[in-house]
Amino acid sequence: MPDTTLENTQHLLQMPLDELIAQANAVRAECVGNKLQLCGIISARSGLCTEDCKFCAQAARHRTGAPVYPLMPRRDLVAAAMEKKAIGAERFGIVTSGNRLTDAEFEQVIKAVRAIAKDVGTAVCASLGALAKEQLAALKDAGLSRYHHNIETSRRFYPNIVTTHSFDQRIATIKAAKEVGLEVCSGGIIGMGETWADRLDMARTLNELQVDSVPINILIPIAGTPLENVEPISVDDCIRTICIFRIILPDKTIKVAAGREAVLKDRQLRAFMAGANGMIIGGYLTVKGQAFEADNALIQKIRQKWTE
Repeated sequence: MPDTTLENTQHLLQMPLDELIAQANAVRAECVGNKLQLCGIISARSGLCTEDCKFCAQAARHRTGAPVYPLMPRRDLVAAAMEKKAIGAERFGIVTSGNRLTDAEFEQVIKAVRAIAKDVGTAVCASLGALAKEQLAALKDAGLSRYHHNIETSRRFYPNIVTTHSFDQRIATIKAAKEVGLEVCSGGIIGMGETWADRLDMARTLNELQVDSVPINILIPIAGTPLENVEPISVDDCIRTICIFRIILPDKTIKVAAGREAVLKDRQLRAFMAGANGMIIGGYLTVKGQAFEADNALIQKIRQKWTE
């Protein structure tokens, strides 16, 4: 495990960006190679969330106009998995709003996971909130391969973003998923007003937890949320963050998620020269992604650059 103490990582903040990009790309090439992981997700239940995450369009206390609908039926989830597979996704994630599922909803998801694993053939992931250990075990038995549960930010900054559940609750869910043998996907959001120390701390926490995949979302300030007026993070700061996460988490999937298109725009390729080796394709939860043709062109450019 790399030395991720503050003293050993602080210099990454001062290193010239081009030099840092070269170092991160070399770590990516050595530790994970040229494998680009492509994931697709579906918002399987949307809106009316009782939590108070300040970034989220789906919190009931925020007035954002986000879609509101109950858990999608199994046939629609299977169809969505097939659609994502058709555009190249090797993993399909079922994502539900809220911090808990009812027992009936959980059983519906179990049946959907089983059907997707059997009939579609993609690896199945899920993001269903704070589940109990026995529920996580049941999902694994049904065919789930990876559980997604973001820590969002550092422990220190977390109370500025969420107050209805604790950082420790998130850590407990991640540990429970690991204990039942599931892989874990966990990352967070940058650009919410956190400091560089918070970003370093988030990366170190994820390294300590030994998660398998790390999605880095870039805040898109959404009208109606408490973060609607946050000054957008710069492209260079996004790229530096990706570099740092690759260096601290050398052998993990570093996945550029929501905000990739909106914030990086025509410099998306730079993120994959800076250590990233995964992306979400086919759209997000309440935000559309770019067209399949644009993603496909980007994927080809990444693969070409990695083999030059």
